[in-house]
This record gives sequence, structure tokens and C-alpha cells, in this order.
Amino acid sequence: MILEMKVPSPGESIKEVEIATWLVKDGDYVEKDQAIAEVDSDKATLELPAEASGTITLKAEEGDAVAVGAVVCLIDTSATKPADSTAAAKETPTAEEAPTKAPVAEAPKAAPAPAAPAATYASGTPSPAAKKILDEKNIAPASVKGTGKEGRITKDDAVNATPSMGTPTGGSRSSVRSKLSMLRRKVAERLVSAKNETAMLTTFNEVNMTPINLIRNQYKEEFKAKHAGIGLGYMSFFTKAVTRALKMYPDVNSMMDGDYKIAYDFCDISIAVSGPKGLMVPVVRNAENLTFRGVEADIKRLAIKARDGQITVDDMTGGTFTITNGGVFGSMLSTPIINPPQSGILGMHNIIERPIAVNGKVEIHPMMFVALSYDHRIIDGRESVGFLVAIKDALENPMELLLDNNPKKAFEL
Repeated sequence: MILEMKVPSPGESIKEVEIATWLVKDGDYVEKDQAIAEVDSDKATLELPAEASGTITLKAEEGDAVAVGAVVCLIDTSATKPADSTAAAKETPTAEEAPTKAPVAEAPKAAPAPAAPAATYASGTPSPAAKKILDEKNIAPASVKGTGKEGRITKDDAVNATPSMGTPTGGSRSSVRSKLSMLRRKVAERLVSAKNETAMLTTFNEVNMTPINLIRNQYKEEFKAKHAGIGLGYMSFFTKAVTRALKMYPDVNSMMDGDYKIAYDFCDISIAVSGPKGLMVPVVRNAENLTFRGVEADIKRLAIKARDGQITVDDMTGGTFTITNGGVFGSMLSTPIINPPQSGILGMHNIIERPIAVNGKVEIHPMMFVALSYDHRIIDGRESVGFLVAIKDALENPMELLLDNNPKKAFEL
């Protein structure tokens, strides 16, 4: 029986996918549920499992764009699984069995090439007139081949010489042209769209991370032991600070829809995480209702799915605000691009010890620059600055504003 395998729908509104990689070859025997291909949609990369066991016949090439529901391969379910066998080594004829080769006539030897004329003092030396012209053109004589007697550079050689655009140094100068994946093309399209279709501005501030570091150092081991290996990271503090600020400044948690504004009474926070196919932005749902443990557990779950290539379209759909952490890659400062149709994105950066003034004295503290990019069509400057200041206040006073002066209770939930 021949089974037609069709492209399943990765999610609503997705009409087409691209064959990123075939994990099997034409004619291979595949087992049921074995991953046979990776397919790219404009939102995620998904694995295509075999629907039955049998011999596979591919019907699409890598890089082909195929419609959802189209046949991409056939599986002959009546085929039997081949037994493992080692190919017998080919026998080589012995000296007695080897056929006697006919004598080959010796080819006539080619005449030796004439020797190149020996270099002399004149080789590569410009005549006085040629030297004047080369100096005016700022051309080195060594880059000009002389056609005069014994290789001397003539006036005509100098007149016809053109400035060098750079001399290769002998290193590799190859290049490779490859097609971008559908996901990367869609990301590029969305980034350009965000720049062209929003009135995007960025405001900056800095955060003293000492209070959070003191809390983490005191409770992180206890937190990890109590919550089955879930760590107490910076992201839970930032997520809780963001949800608090979104309640204070609801316009930052809103979106433009033509001539209308859509306001949300919940905080679905998109968290940028790194995956094998690039940056993914899965969503932590109703983050305003989650505890520190809940935020850390959800981020860990989504990061593992992204790392293993198991992230789904549903995991990345929605989101009312985004947090991105360029600091893990060493970024000191950046202007993050809005994740449309959202109206705001918070950029975290690396933590560096810097001298700051505290109560009239110079002290060294771990400092982080934070950046808020926002759509000025819907968020005014007062609200954007106030929102970022609210985040700064919460991070610099987490005991009161995020933990309700009771870290043990906050971390136990």
C-alpha cells in the first residue's frame, strides 16, 4: 500500500511551508514516527514525523515551498525492513589471474620550454618620464608590468596603468551564496515592517543590581533545592518588574489596530530565547499571576523546547510585551526593535561594575543599562519614561516592591 504524506497545518493563517532539510534519503526504509524532515514556516521550524513504516519516496526538494496539505513524500507500507548486512569485500585478481597488459608505447618527450629571460637591474624600473607619471597617479612601480627592454617600465606603461583596488594577501577569498530559511525571511520582513510602520523611539536608564544580587546570593541555593532544580535568575525579577509597570502604565500594554487601540488586562510576556534556528520569542502567559517559581519554570520549559527544536507556533503566538536580554551575549547597550504588533520591548544588557555616586560618595556597584523601545503613536514620552523608571524602582527596591518584604513566602509559592 502506498501512503501519501501531506504537509500538516502548523497553525492558523499558515498556508505554506518550506522543506528545510530532509533527514532521510530517497529509497530509505523509515519507521513510524521517525523524523524524516524539518520544515520551516514563517513562525517556527517543525519536524515532520513518518506516518507509517516503509520505504520512502521523496516528492519535494530541499528549499521547495509547498502548500499545507500538499503531498511531500510517499511511503510504501508493504515494503519489508531490510536486514542488516555487511557488503562483501570485492575480490581483487591475483598476479596469476591478472590479465597481461599490452606494452604501451612511450610518448615522445616534449621539447623543453625556452628559459625566461634573466631579470636585470632594468626589470620593473621606470624610465624618468614613466616615474613622473606614476608618482602623479600615486601608483607603485612594483604594481606595473614593464614592456620595455629587459622589463623596463615605459612611458606608455605608466600612462595605461590604473590604481590597484587592493592586493590579495593570499588568504581565502571564497564566498557562499545560500537561500535564507522561510523563518529568517519572515523575521527580516517583520523587522523592516516594524521600522517602517511604527513611530519607534528608545529611552534609556540604568539599574543598580546590588539589591537583586544580595537577594539571589542569599536565597538561590535554597530556592533551587526547594523547587527541583529551578534556578532563581534575573528574568523572574525583570518579568515581575515589567508586569507591575504594565499595570501602572496600561498604554504600554496596548496595541494599534488601524484607528483603534486594543488594551489588555493581562500580561502575556514574550521572552526572547536563543535556539538552533536563531532567536525565538515564546510567550509566558498571564505572567502577572505567576510567582517567581512559576516564571522561572515557564522560561526554563520554553528555553528547553527552543533548544531542542520542539517549539511550536502556539508557544510563540500572542504576547503583549517583549523582554530581550542581549547581555548574555555581552551587549552593553542597544536599541531593541519592537516585536509587532506589540507597542513596547525592554532590552536588558550586561552587568558591569562601575563607580556611581551614592549619598555623596563614590561607590562601585554592578550596573546594567536598560532600554525601552516603544511605538510613539500610542505611547507618549511621559508614559514611556515613567514605565522605565517604574522598572528601575522595582529592581532597585525588590524587597518592598516585588517581594512584599517577605522573600521566604514569595519564593516558597
